[in-house]
Amino acid sequence: MERVLIHTEFIKLDSLLKLAGLVETGGEAKILIQGGQVLVNGEVCEMRGKKLRPGDTVTLEDRTVTIGEGR
Repeated sequence: MERVLIHTEFIKLDSLLKLAGLVETGGEAKILIQGGQVLVNGEVCEMRGKKLRPGDTVTLEDRTVTIGEGR
């Protein structure tokens, strides 16, 4: 499991996918999210703007990322 630190209260799902290197572009993120291929905390999430906070997990294919709080 990988860990990504954020320095804000939240990060949107599509932005997290790019930050974590799970996708290369926002367009790719949009397609995968709307296609039901992204899990947030173990459940399919089709909302690109879903606000994620420290402690949340995101899974795409065989990669899981946990969001941590950076200082």
